[in-house]
Amino acid sequence: MFHRRPLGLNTLSIDAGGSIARMASIEGFARALLIGIVPLVALEALGSKAAVAQTYLIGAFFTLAITLNFSLLEKWIKRRRVVLLSGVFLIAAALVLYVGSGLVFALGIGLRAAAASLFSVCLSLYIMDYIGKRELAHSESRRMLYNGAAWLVGPSLGLWLWSTPFKPAVYILSALSALVMMRYFWILRFGENKIVRAAKSVPSNPLRIIPRYFQQSNLRIAYLITVSRSTFWITVFVYGPIYVVEAGLPVWVAGLFLSTVSALLFLSLIIRQMAERFGTRTIIFVSLLLCGTSIIAVGLTGEPRPMGLAFWLIATLGAVGLDVLGNIPFMRLVKPRERTEMTMVFSTWREMSELLNPLLVSMVLLFFPFEMFYFVLGACLLFAAYFSTHLPRRI
Repeated sequence: MFHRRPLGLNTLSIDAGGSIARMASIEGFARALLIGIVPLVALEALGSKAAVAQTYLIGAFFTLAITLNFSLLEKWIKRRRVVLLSGVFLIAAALVLYVGSGLVFALGIGLRAAAASLFSVCLSLYIMDYIGKRELAHSESRRMLYNGAAWLVGPSLGLWLWSTPFKPAVYILSALSALVMMRYFWILRFGENKIVRAAKSVPSNPLRIIPRYFQQSNLRIAYLITVSRSTFWITVFVYGPIYVVEAGLPVWVAGLFLSTVSALLFLSLIIRQMAERFGTRTIIFVSLLLCGTSIIAVGLTGEPRPMGLAFWLIATLGAVGLDVLGNIPFMRLVKPRERTEMTMVFSTWREMSELLNPLLVSMVLLFFPFEMFYFVLGACLLFAAYFSTHLPRRI
């Protein structure tokens, strides 16, 4: 069973879920503003997709080092201050990405990714502490709706601001949004209506329990699903804007593309209803299948061209289904007594995908044109789809 929730959360469960969702959307907006800018700036500064992949790879190693020491951070400064630290990292990332180049630019990418990772770990722990098992699908779909609003506006607004004479505006707005998130969290933690309360459990060093995690087949599959989903989204937000530009379309179309794929998150309620009717496992399988076959279709179109964007959009439709339901297998199947420890390992899906994506791109480019990467990614998604059928029906 889940931990007993405080009385205030038992009576204000809807407010608790809504508050967590709003906080996540503010944090997402701070990142969304820069999501389309970073790869274009990197490509312009570095000159090739291979160099962009290597820069992201360096940033991913930095992120992994930060995340795997989450337990030490929580021990030293407590979980609520780790949330604030993620906000500080977002502000620092905006500054470094604006003024940096080379390895410094890679540091900015790493800081931004580390901020997202630390925030994600804390958010997952708060959700499992304070959202009941039966409420998870409803809570996650609502969180995706709030995120959809943030990611609908953020990429287009960010690229529009970046295209104006006053380019620093987008970096300033990203930093201010991070400050708003930190302030909102602080109000939730210490305000009159304390929705987010102090954590009840202290996580262990994830390096000690990695073998235990991967000995459990259901948790292995949950990890595979989430890593596959995240690897796809990295491809969308890094190489999607580059694809648009290489297809001969203006830069503002890249922002429109990112906002459009983000707008698909508004289908979250429909996806939840489909999961209730057909089962979460079935919808996860269909989502992975749709995502994998569509990204393979992008590869089959060859050189970037406008018609390829249709396959990108179909693929992201499957990925949105995974966004809504992809974390549920882990949250429902993890043993309560191991929840915090297993979350530490599970939450490395972000770092693993940020390592896997540029590694795959770099390896493909050694022997093949970039389009071959789409076939490799599609095969990984179809592989995950097959194993998703081995999950218990009860999820």
